[in-house]
Amino acid sequence: MADKSNKKQKTFRPKARIPRGFRDRLGAEIAAEREMLGRISAVYEAHGFDALETPAFEYTDALGKFLPDVDRPNQGVFSLQDDDEQWMSLRYDLTAPLARFVAENYDALPKPFRRYQMGPVWRNEKPGPGRFRQFTQCDVDTVGAPAPYADAEICALFADVIEAAGIAPEDFFIRVSNRKIVDGLFEKIGLADEGDVETRLTVMRSMDKFDKFGAEGVGLLLGPGRKDESGDFTDGAKLDDAKIETVLAFLTSGPENSNADPLSVIEQLLGETSSGAEGVAELQGIKASIPDFEKRPILFDCSVIRGLDYYTGPVFEAEFSSGLTDAKGRPVQMGSIGGGGRYDGLVKRFKGVEVPAVGVSVGVSRLLAALELKKDAAEVERGPVVILALEKDQMAEYQKMAGDLRKAGVRAEVYLGGSNFGKQLKYADKRAAPVAVIQGSDERENGELQIKDLVLGAELSKEIEDNAEWREGQPAQFSVKRDELVEAVKKVLARR
Repeated sequence: MADKSNKKQKTFRPKARIPRGFRDRLGAEIAAEREMLGRISAVYEAHGFDALETPAFEYTDALGKFLPDVDRPNQGVFSLQDDDEQWMSLRYDLTAPLARFVAENYDALPKPFRRYQMGPVWRNEKPGPGRFRQFTQCDVDTVGAPAPYADAEICALFADVIEAAGIAPEDFFIRVSNRKIVDGLFEKIGLADEGDVETRLTVMRSMDKFDKFGAEGVGLLLGPGRKDESGDFTDGAKLDDAKIETVLAFLTSGPENSNADPLSVIEQLLGETSSGAEGVAELQGIKASIPDFEKRPILFDCSVIRGLDYYTGPVFEAEFSSGLTDAKGRPVQMGSIGGGGRYDGLVKRFKGVEVPAVGVSVGVSRLLAALELKKDAAEVERGPVVILALEKDQMAEYQKMAGDLRKAGVRAEVYLGGSNFGKQLKYADKRAAPVAVIQGSDERENGELQIKDLVLGAELSKEIEDNAEWREGQPAQFSVKRDELVEAVKKVLARR
């Protein structure tokens, strides 16, 4: 590939309309994402990783496998041409730009080079639950360090980051496998030669269906083929019974299907192969290098197949341990919440020499979507305190209240819409405000104001059917002196 890094920067003009399907987002979601990114970046910084920022656009041929053999490279990426008619694409992920950056600055960088990056990426594909055409990724990588110590650090860091994002350790797990173990499987069943590439791909595609079809369905796909409920037939890999049995033993070695130690099962099954033995040794090295491994949500599962055409060693994939449902109780398939692994061959495309590298990518947008479904995001998505404007000639005083709260680190705004009391409270509810501050003429004359805990009020209103009881009690609303505003609001927020 020709080196285009020193070309003069030019203004490019799209030759086609902007692709549709980009996300529209409200301020609450943006604020939640920023807060999550702040927590994640604090973990990266604490581990000694430095921030890096790369351009949104890359030359399309730098994206490697995502460039199809067609006139317009639009499979999986959004692309346009610059004035020299060279194709440029919005970055598909943050790893390819990292490889290009390392190759360009290799001699000047400390090695290992430890970086993290956060930013939007774009994918030209159909959106779905937790799947967007534009979303934020949050990557961390170590370039220049061989296995297994860098892999162990990244794996442990992966768990720390997901916890920092707001997911409890019991609600997720990280599955760890190794590309070399899969290579050992192909050695075992006699599919390691160059001429067996197509059969290997068919076998891997069949193995990837294990969660969906189970052992019986995958056995058919590995053999003669499988007919689905609609009558459509998928041709199989045509393996004999002995090879199918070996593959299924491999797939069922994980903790979800066996009480035995997965590494011991794989070592017994593939230990005689050179690749299998090397892969097991690397995973054992990861386990030995994480001091509190047994307490972490990390498990070895060699049925992880995704990305093995890309990774060269250990592979990590994070998933939720419990099912997610929507507001109507229907199950939602969210997919993985992040993944990564060792990719020693990626920088070689630019540099010409193999450079060891390992990293993981966290899907921030998917995490936020999952948190919303689990109803664990109330704190993250909390709106500002809303100060009701009941008297137009007191607007300066209302703004002073908001200013006092902001100085104390509390998000606050004054209602500016000109509506009546009821509509102002409805506005506060739509803003997900935890507190409404109320001061009418009666309160002002007494030097007081009303603090209304909107979250507690909503909870209690579900339990109280008698309106008289509600009016008499009003436990979610109380009076304080004007100079007690900040202290009272902070006490209410502390309940959340």
